Amino acid sequence: MNESTPLSFATLTPDCVLDALESVGLYSDGRLLALNSYENRVYQIGIEDGPPLVAKFYRPARWSDAAILEEHAFVAKLVEREIPVVPAMTLANGKTLHEFSGFRFAVFARHGGRAPELDDPATLEWLGRFIGRIHAVGALQTFEHRPALNIATFGEEPRDYLLANNFIPPDLLDAYRSVIAQALDGVRRCFDRAGDVSILRLHGDCHCGNVLWTDAGPHFVDFDDSRMGPAIQDLWMLLSGERRDMVRQLSDLLAGYEDFADFDVRELHLIEALRTLRLIHYAAWLARRWDDPAFPVAFPWFNTQRYWQDRILELREQVALMDEAPLWTN
Repeated sequence: MNESTPLSFATLTPDCVLDALESVGLYSDGRLLALNSYENRVYQIGIEDGPPLVAKFYRPARWSDAAILEEHAFVAKLVEREIPVVPAMTLANGKTLHEFSGFRFAVFARHGGRAPELDDPATLEWLGRFIGRIHAVGALQTFEHRPALNIATFGEEPRDYLLANNFIPPDLLDAYRSVIAQALDGVRRCFDRAGDVSILRLHGDCHCGNVLWTDAGPHFVDFDDSRMGPAIQDLWMLLSGERRDMVRQLSDLLAGYEDFADFDVRELHLIEALRTLRLIHYAAWLARRWDDPAFPVAFPWFNTQRYWQDRILELREQVALMDEAPLWTN
């Protein structure tokens, strides 16, 4: 993945979007609605002879074609197993990934829904069953072109990027260096306690915003961050509240999950470690995208003095949490 690219989303005009759809035989009725997405650009587009579709234009140079197609193939396998996910459509040209004016894009059926009620034990068990089914398929093969979620990719490399590109205010630099070193040491201890846990193909970003709920149950969307990693990665982001609340929620999730996939309880040592890595990675993600005009508008608080003060406090809290006993469900 190369961070530099001559392309900019600024050149992805509405006319370009509609022309791209027309290039693959889809003719718009002129309705175009930008959906909430920052990493990519996603649009709901009215179609002349059918229901609206969703087109995702991938951020230039983030993924290789092979990595995107690997994601599409994984989701297609889930569809074959009747798991409720939203796959990239295979169009008349026989492809799921298309190119127009330098931009790569895919087209999806539009699926509505609401956020799941994560305080409902039955909902959590239902979600757990489908995540277990996703993981049962994910364990059958490995990704060859997509990175793994590990200490290097989500902790050390993002740390190095932030420090090398002068994002940390000078008066906070020593404090940040110190706390992120402590945090990564804590992450390593958690991984050591967990031992040699298995990794598999994951959704990768399985929070409630990527689960659409209807009366028929959940639909899992946006596998754009799919990668290799431990199974707990697709479970911990559905937990919230006090410790006792998270224990109950995890127990409900696993009650469904273990109907379809085995869960290694050693992975419970990784929950706070993975949360810590996500916090580090998220700050670096914002930094990498700061040249995109959409980011300063959407995240005006990023890179302020207060922002980095809060991140230092947040990491200090994580250092303490990682040394606590892990969540247990019995």
